[in-house]
Amino acid sequence: MSSSTIVKILSLVISASVIVQTTMAGDPDIPSDFIAPDGFPIDGKYFTYTGMRAFVQQSAPPSYFTYLRGSKEEFAALDGLSVATIILEFRPGDVSPPHIHPRASELLFVVEGSLVVGFVDTNNKLFTQKLQTGDMFVFPKGLIHFQLNEDPKNHAISVSSLGSASPGLILVPNNLFNTSATVDDRVLALSFKTNVSTIQVLKKSLSTPYN
Repeated sequence: MSSSTIVKILSLVISASVIVQTTMAGDPDIPSDFIAPDGFPIDGKYFTYTGMRAFVQQSAPPSYFTYLRGSKEEFAALDGLSVATIILEFRPGDVSPPHIHPRASELLFVVEGSLVVGFVDTNNKLFTQKLQTGDMFVFPKGLIHFQLNEDPKNHAISVSSLGSASPGLILVPNNLFNTSATVDDRVLALSFKTNVSTIQVLKKSLSTPYN
């Protein structure tokens, strides 16, 4: 990965995190500067997360759609600070399926390539746009949204900052068709105005990951 790409990513994470924290915060205010476990030694290491090194140090693009997340589940120092980060890498034709972050708006920045993005509001209106390298797009909190790399030849990379340390993720296809407590086939068939056999085909296809 080129040094210019790494610089773009780092500068975006810093600036977008500040924007999201101040304008789209989704976590309650805390009565202190930050939250730390009792008895835990607090120094610079506590506020450092090294999980993104895997992305920066990779020698070649991945062979499957992948993402790296920095939320309070991975980075405890974010607890109460109303910010999280996700880096996504798309192969040609890859999609980040329709999903929801119930506790956060998302500010996406395209670092490399191009993406078709969109969301559906509560009036069932679709807002969509094709983004080029350097473009940004905001997904309002709690709305279904997606990203697609429709380029048949080139990878795409995006960085998102989210206005909560724990934004949550509802992956719509999986939550409906591939959950541990599966929704009854008849309910899904009636809801989608189809038949049970079609629902069973969808469930079978969604039993494998998106890669």
